[in-house]
Amino acid sequence: MQHIIDRFISYVTIDTESDANSETTPSTKKQLVLANLLVKELKSIGLTDVTIDKNGYVMGTLESNVEHHVPTIGFVSHYDTTPDFTGKDVKPQIIKNYDGGDIVLNKEQNIVLSPSYFKDLLLYKGQTLITTNGLTLLGADDKAGLTEIVTAMEYMVKNPQIKHGKIRVGFTPDEEIGRGADLFDVKKFGAEWAYTMDGSEIGELEYENFNAAGVKITFKGKSVHPGYAKGKMINSMLIANDFISELPKSETPQETKGYEGFFHVTQLSGSIEETKLELIIRDFDAKKFKKRKDFIKDITKKFNKKFAKQFGEDIVITEMKDQYYNMKEKVEPVKFIVELAEKAMKQLGIKPLIKPIRGGTDGCRLSYMGLPCPNIFAGGHNFHGKYEYVPVESIQKAIDVIIKIAELTATTDFSKKKNKKK
Repeated sequence: MQHIIDRFISYVTIDTESDANSETTPSTKKQLVLANLLVKELKSIGLTDVTIDKNGYVMGTLESNVEHHVPTIGFVSHYDTTPDFTGKDVKPQIIKNYDGGDIVLNKEQNIVLSPSYFKDLLLYKGQTLITTNGLTLLGADDKAGLTEIVTAMEYMVKNPQIKHGKIRVGFTPDEEIGRGADLFDVKKFGAEWAYTMDGSEIGELEYENFNAAGVKITFKGKSVHPGYAKGKMINSMLIANDFISELPKSETPQETKGYEGFFHVTQLSGSIEETKLELIIRDFDAKKFKKRKDFIKDITKKFNKKFAKQFGEDIVITEMKDQYYNMKEKVEPVKFIVELAEKAMKQLGIKPLIKPIRGGTDGCRLSYMGLPCPNIFAGGHNFHGKYEYVPVESIQKAIDVIIKIAELTATTDFSKKKNKKK
């Protein structure tokens, strides 16, 4: 277990925060520090064909140790961390034999990780937890996934009695800013299907995700001396506020769950003359997703019509861009790859939690790029903030799942399953 802890900590203490405002790939050069470390590790544990391209995509191969044909499968994780919360100077804390009580993350600032608020903590009583020090995120999203893939490959190299086919591993930059799959070379990767190790709670197995769109809206205004503003001033901040008020209050992230979609305001800044609003749209159902996008367009038209005479031009300029789509459409025709992961978990005594992803992973995009890619738990909780933690036992279970999937792939007749799906 210490080997797992040491590897994980060596990853999370490297700052790999991505930057949505950057136009390069990776979006930050510091991500390459970890990327190059991963290249060295993959080579040192015995993988072949280990490469890193100019955009920071790392790939490697665990060669087959069986003579019969086995489909090439892959495992994928991202090495960047979110820009939503700082990942600089991460100082992990190790909590052994967790007693089920409050965990003081930072005494000076009275930052406490408590099961009274984060009830999932009680699932891990008696286990070893890795937490933050209350000042940064941890980076288990997705450095737990990195740890699991590298450690599983290392174990299989050292234990050749475990029979497996060819396995490809891939590590990506910039997943947290929605660009992790942008330049992923699916043809070079060469796998028939893959799994992202990027879920949360132990047992999670996901092959459905949101359809997603990002929206940027600019509100124009007219600044006039407030003493003489009657009938002349147009305050763009107030227009933006009225626009937000048009959104259904019950359809926000904090009010929805399961298959329920939402509108989420992520950024608002401005002045009298100009205000910029950013929001995201999410829905599992394609028709409802389109309806949500049309709703934003209709509000835009409504506001422009209202101010047409006074302003003389469009006062609200809306830019909308689809980000990714529900992978279910691409995975269902080969659903045996989900069933394979489910079987692996059951054989290991893990209860599969098959549910939709209320978010996205590289696998969403990769599935539409020709690489069907369900998502498997990586073990972390409370991603993107100071209350993030991961049980070491969950990391070990994810490692076991990877190995078991490799074993099952080498002993399953997929020709019948593929024919059945046609």
